[in-house]
Amino acid sequence: MESKAMENDKSVAGRQEPYAQRKRVESSLARRHGAERRFRAAGMAAVLFGLGMVALLFISILGKGLPAFWQATVVTEVYFDPEVIKVDPRPEPLPGETPAQLREREMAWQTQLTMVNWNRIIENALATHLPEVEDARTRARLRQLVTSGERFALRDMVVADPGLIGQRLKLDLLADANVDVWLKGNIDRSLPDSQQQLSADVRAWADDLHERGIIQMKFSTALFGNPDSRSSLASAGLAGAFVGSVYMMAIVILLAVPVGVASAIYLEEFAPRNRFTDLIEVNINNLAAVPSIIFGLLGAAVFINWFKMPLSAPVVGGLVLSLMTLPTVIIATRSTLQAIPPSIRQAALGIGASKVQMILHHVLPLALPGILTGAIIGVAQAIGETAPLLLIGMSAFVASVPATPLDQSTALPVQIYLWQGNELRNFFEARTSAAIIVLLALMLSLNALAIWLRKRFEKRW
Repeated sequence: MESKAMENDKSVAGRQEPYAQRKRVESSLARRHGAERRFRAAGMAAVLFGLGMVALLFISILGKGLPAFWQATVVTEVYFDPEVIKVDPRPEPLPGETPAQLREREMAWQTQLTMVNWNRIIENALATHLPEVEDARTRARLRQLVTSGERFALRDMVVADPGLIGQRLKLDLLADANVDVWLKGNIDRSLPDSQQQLSADVRAWADDLHERGIIQMKFSTALFGNPDSRSSLASAGLAGAFVGSVYMMAIVILLAVPVGVASAIYLEEFAPRNRFTDLIEVNINNLAAVPSIIFGLLGAAVFINWFKMPLSAPVVGGLVLSLMTLPTVIIATRSTLQAIPPSIRQAALGIGASKVQMILHHVLPLALPGILTGAIIGVAQAIGETAPLLLIGMSAFVASVPATPLDQSTALPVQIYLWQGNELRNFFEARTSAAIIVLLALMLSLNALAIWLRKRFEKRW
């Protein structure tokens, strides 16, 4: 009887064991599937959070910066009144006169033009729209509607074409920065007069002229065509900083890319494997992680203090950024070379090619997309650097567009830094965001070029 009961128990246990195993497997699968769903949800949340932050960044920058691309402009007829512009006729070459003597008389004539009361020309142009302004002291305040740099622009027009004297021209005169802020609503209109930058009558004139279409919001060509300015804030532009950045970018491309690629090829294909090579590789990796401000200190000590190169010059900035970009180019190029299958090299050597021919004819063409991508990303990263440029003096105010890499200049990120600290916050906050948009557009263009080059030359094996 006992043996039969034991057989029955074993039979029951045998029937229950597969059921228990199945329950355990189902429970384990449920836990695994739950963990997988949580992992996917966490990954999706991280991606959405990142995209949300990027979207928030772009919305913030575009929301603040896009209005700066349109600027208050006074569209009016300007009369180059001969009664105000009392100057001698432009000098003409005289028989036997040397170029130096002609130039001296030309400079004297331009000095006469500089002494002309150009503010009166602007006052007269604005007064035609506000005939009720008759008092001389009140008329003088009309000049507050137009930025101060426009009087120099009128002078330059006459210097270029003296025949304008006595003519009437319809011109676009940039409104003053405070007028632009007032019309765009970037200042609280309910503030008392003591806290307003413009007097009550100037504010009323600005509103009146804007309502009548004499002051219009026009695309700001000054933002792209003018250098920075502190005397005429509305005329401040990015031309000087943009050209300075282009010079530095050209130096980085011409210096860092070929040197970096050649160094990577030597280290990957020719250098013997020993402790010295390992030491070089470790230091290259360490240099890629060094803060950019250290390269600025190095550049100030070496290029400016030792080699006496010009301060605030794009050539110095380009050399400093080249040093900073070099490790990135070397590492990217070596990674690309390592990704080339060894069979390519062996096949080339097997058909009788030398090592140099193997590299130049077979390895480099296949590695070109990766090398170009790494180089362009390195250059794009260098364009956005600010810290090393501050240490070599490129934060200095420069009110001209550099003609050569040896001229004083600034750069786009440094210009953003300078505008961010300007005391006229209501005007330059939008200007700063507009400059960031230009810088981002330049960097995104380079990244898009890198992607296109990779797709264009990519080869699969």
